Amino acid sequence: MTASPHRTALAVLAATLAIVPAINLAGAAELKPYTAEQLQKIVADEAPVTTVESVDHERITARRIDLVDEAGVIRMTLAAPTPSPIIDGLSYQRAFPVAGMVVYDREGSERGGFGVADLANGGTAAVLALDHANVDAVGWRVMPDGAVEFGLNAKPPQPREPTLDNRVVPHPAVRRIAMNLAADGTPSLDLTDTEGRPRLRLTVTDEGFGAIEFLDAEGKVVQTLAPEAAGG
Repeated sequence: MTASPHRTALAVLAATLAIVPAINLAGAAELKPYTAEQLQKIVADEAPVTTVESVDHERITARRIDLVDEAGVIRMTLAAPTPSPIIDGLSYQRAFPVAGMVVYDREGSERGGFGVADLANGGTAAVLALDHANVDAVGWRVMPDGAVEFGLNAKPPQPREPTLDNRVVPHPAVRRIAMNLAADGTPSLDLTDTEGRPRLRLTVTDEGFGAIEFLDAEGKVVQTLAPEAAGG
């Protein structure tokens, strides 16, 4: 029997918390508290370190701090500005300078980060991203004019370029879900087609009515459903 989306989502969350090897939530008939036996299997340390007796330094001043794993691979960088993004061993130019934190996978490729971006027009934006192997997957942006943007991008192809030692290279992604709060306060949720064109939009009209808009490939609204506006 196929697991429900609700249980599958919980299983994904459990995997994120690294407790899924002992407990299979996706296949559970119903959600139940963990048994004592299950909990004993997933306890990693009964006395984890949660405090320190004293700090090494009251203040550290640096342009960059790297955290590495057991193999010496950089897994997190705190820097101003952050280093250029790395994909499959090659560093590419970043779209704009960012001061903040970057995280990397065990191969050293960038997989996300957050910080403050210095835009070309002189403004700044607060940004956060989680990445596919060769492009952003999830992105948040708080823009200088007050607009707030959140997007989900489909996983793109991962082509290898022979002239670059057959490495995986960047590839544009299609934004399939876009949630926006415009600078004027207008909210919208767009679902797009495979070309990234908005085809269905949830919004609230200037009059305060909830509305569903259907758009054609050129972005023109071809039908609007707003029952309250019609007096329904």
